[in-house]
Amino acid sequence: MIKQGFDNRKYIKLQSQNIRKRVARFHKLYLEFGGKLFDDNHASRVLPGFEPDTKIKMLLNLKDKVEMVLVINANHIEKNKMRSDLGITYSQDLLRLIDSFNTVELKIGGVVITHFNKQEAAVKLRKQLEKSKIKVAYHYAIDNYPNNVDFILSENGFGKNEYLETNREIIVVTAPGPGSGKMATCLSQMYHDNSRGLKAGYAKFETFPIWNLPLNHPVNLAYEAATIDLSDVNMIDPFHLEAYNEIAINYNRDVEVFPILNDLLKKIMGKQIYKSPTDMGVNMVGYCISDDEVCQNASKNEIIRRYYDLLIELRKDNTTEDSIVKMEMIMNKAGVTKDDRKVAVRAVELAKKTGEPAVAIEYDGEIITGKTSKLMGASAAALLNVMKKAANIPDVPILSESVLTPIQELKTKSLKGNNPRLHTDEVLIALAVDSITSDQCRQALDALELLKGSEVHSSVILSEVDVNIFKKLGMNLTMEPIYQTKKLYHAK
Repeated sequence: MIKQGFDNRKYIKLQSQNIRKRVARFHKLYLEFGGKLFDDNHASRVLPGFEPDTKIKMLLNLKDKVEMVLVINANHIEKNKMRSDLGITYSQDLLRLIDSFNTVELKIGGVVITHFNKQEAAVKLRKQLEKSKIKVAYHYAIDNYPNNVDFILSENGFGKNEYLETNREIIVVTAPGPGSGKMATCLSQMYHDNSRGLKAGYAKFETFPIWNLPLNHPVNLAYEAATIDLSDVNMIDPFHLEAYNEIAINYNRDVEVFPILNDLLKKIMGKQIYKSPTDMGVNMVGYCISDDEVCQNASKNEIIRRYYDLLIELRKDNTTEDSIVKMEMIMNKAGVTKDDRKVAVRAVELAKKTGEPAVAIEYDGEIITGKTSKLMGASAAALLNVMKKAANIPDVPILSESVLTPIQELKTKSLKGNNPRLHTDEVLIALAVDSITSDQCRQALDALELLKGSEVHSSVILSEVDVNIFKKLGMNLTMEPIYQTKKLYHAK
C-alpha cells in the first residue's frame, strides 16, 4: 500500500470554492487549464493521494456553470503532431477529449482552431466536427504577438478572429498539448465578449509549480524535470514579491509575458485585475499536502525516472546532451543520483550475472526479479513472479504446459517468429486461460490491481508490447538506454 501524502477530497473542495470566488468578479470567466484534465499521472506520482481524474471531479462540482472550449493549432493538425505519452496525434486526442467530456456530460462549447491559414487538414477537421454539431471557430496568427498591443486589440487583430459564442459562467479552455494557443484564445474571446458588453475575465488553473512551496522543493523540481523539453524554469515571481512582499513560485514563461499580458487584460477589461502572474492562478494544491515527507520522496523518485526516460530519448536521438546536463542539475538540487533507484541497481546486477536481459520490480518493500529464459522474456518472468508474491502463492510454476506450448508454436510456426519466449501480454493471456481450472492462476490475476504504483526497471530497452503492459497496469517503468541487440532496426 503506497503511503498517502495528499488530501484529494480537501483539494477538490478548496479548488472549487476558489474558482467560484473568482467567477463572482465577472459575468463570465475564461479559465485556462494547464496540464492534463484526464489521466494526470504526473500529479498522482509526485503527490500520492492525488487521483488522476481529480480535475474532472472538481469540474463536475461546477457542472451547471461550466462550458468546455478546446483549442488546437492548425499547424499541429497539418503536421500530425503526436502526443508521445499516448501515441496518438493532437487531432485524435482532441476527438478523444470531446468524447470524454460528453461521457461525463460536461457541455462542449466548441473548438477553436488557432493559427489558421487555410491548411487543408484543418479545414477537413472543421467539417468533421461540424457534422457532429460541434461549433468551430478559426483564429488567425497575429504578427508580433503579443507585443503589438494596439494592433492586437483592433478589428484587424483579435477582431478578425471568429467569435465562439458561449453562454455559461465558466469557460474552461483546454487543449491536447502545449503550443495550441489557449491563452490567446482566452484573450480573443474576452475581447469579443467585452465588445458586446459582457464583463469577461481570465484566470489560470495550474497545478505546477506550486506557488507556496519553496523554489527547490522536490515537487517543484519534479515539474522542471517533466518540462525539460519546454525549457521551463521555476523562479520567484518578482511581481508578486514587489506587490505583496511575499515569495511565490512561478515559472519563467508566465513571468516573462506578464507585463504584456497584464497590459492586454487592463485594456480589454478597463482596469487592472492582477498584480502578478501568481495572482492569475487558482492553485490550492499546496494547502492540501498532508505529509510533506511522502511527497518529497515521491518527487525525488519521479526526478530519477524522468532522468532515465531522457536517457532513452537520447539513445533514440530524440533529445540532446544539453537536456541531460539540465536534468543532472535538477538531480543535484534534489540530492539524488540514479543509484538511488534500487530496482535499477538490482536489474543491472542480475543482467551482469546472467549475461542476459533482466527486470526488477519493487513491491511492498521487496525487490522481485525476472531473468531471461527459453520460455519467457525477463519482463514476463518478473511480472509473473511479482503477481505470485502479491497473491501469496509459493514460488512454483503455475502455468500449464498444455497452454504455453500452443502459444509458442503459434509464434514460431504459424506466425514465423524467431523468438519463442513469451511477452508480458502472452503470459497474462495464458494465466487467463489457465484460471478457468486453476485457483492459483485466478488468484495471480486478481493480484494485478495491487501492483499499481510499483517500481519497475529493465536492463535493456523493452519492446512496445511490454512497455504498454506495464503502463496499463499503472507500474512505474524505467529502462537502461541499451538495446538487447546491435541491430540498426529495433521492432516495436
